[in-house]
Amino acid sequence: MIQTQTKIVTFDEFVTWYPENSIRRYELHHGVIVEMPLGTGNHSNVTGFIWGEMNFEIRRLQLPYFIPGDCLLKPIRNEAGYQPDTIVLNQTAFASEPRWKKESIITMGSSVRMAVEVVSTNWRDDYHLKFADYEEMGIPEYWIVDYLGLGGRNFIGTPKQPTLSVCQLVDGEYQVKLFRGDDTVESLAFPELRLTAEQIFRAGLPPTEPS
Repeated sequence: MIQTQTKIVTFDEFVTWYPENSIRRYELHHGVIVEMPLGTGNHSNVTGFIWGEMNFEIRRLQLPYFIPGDCLLKPIRNEAGYQPDTIVLNQTAFASEPRWKKESIITMGSSVRMAVEVVSTNWRDDYHLKFADYEEMGIPEYWIVDYLGLGGRNFIGTPKQPTLSVCQLVDGEYQVKLFRGDDTVESLAFPELRLTAEQIFRAGLPPTEPS
């Protein structure tokens, strides 16, 4: 994560500044514009695997969801703006989003069915910053996919190991359940999803050499 400036800016100033058709991704953290590092191939593999599985469930069950190609998420705080690795929007709710048609901006947690962040070296953003902002927005489900086991021990335990944290909103607060290995992942958005944590993690790891 690379800071591009030190002056504190608002979300609207960030949107105005954002380069059109940029091949780089930026987010706004505590009023500071940061350039998000280009994901590794393994990181992209995990993101793509999750995206594909969720899209399959949406089509199979004809759920009123869709996954946008580009989306900027505005939390309640005016000094933040995020681009989740995957975001599932609720078609029945997001029609009233005031900034969607012109800017692909989501401002209401009710428009989001779930958000997914695949952890990289800046894991504190996913476990601290985005966790708090997504919870405050009221996003009902948030996945933190730590396929390399990089997060702090307070979050993934000791010894560190690949862990998928599923955060589900209960009475305005996230309740977190951890999934590892052969655990079948439980999702409110996709209750018929039949994936183990290991299947998701394996998408981001080198293929096993044939014996």
